Amino acid sequence: MNELIVTRFIAAPPEEVWDVLANRQEEWWCPRPWRAVYDFRDPRAGGRCDMTMYGPDGEVHPQKGTYLAYDEGRRFAVTDAIVGDCQPATPFMIGIWEIAPEGDGTRYTARARHWSEADAQRHLEMGFEAGWGACADQLVELAEGRSLPE
Repeated sequence: MNELIVTRFIAAPPEEVWDVLANRQEEWWCPRPWRAVYDFRDPRAGGRCDMTMYGPDGEVHPQKGTYLAYDEGRRFAVTDAIVGDCQPATPFMIGIWEIAPEGDGTRYTARARHWSEADAQRHLEMGFEAGWGACADQLVELAEGRSLPE
């Protein structure tokens, strides 16, 4: 499978991790100093998920997608293969963010499933490990109640 994965243990209960994961995504989803802003969000299977990422040098990267799954308290999955009102788009990946209880904390796993090996390789070259790893670390800090640097 053309899947890239980032995982972290979070020393916080699943309910607290889910709250940050699902309801405070703008605070952790982009590696700082980048930031993400929801343009439209309808968190349910089939709902739109449009976000724009802003870089420190004026970069603007809109991302339009559709929720494939939204299982409250457990996971959500988004794809860029369908945008707007169920319109097809040029697909790159399916993103899956999930949590599960582990010991006295929570296991966070983020997966990027790509349509082709070439897309997965391109994502690696774009900095997947560093970028999604930084996002995971920011999620950990917020969920564990530690503050993030400005």
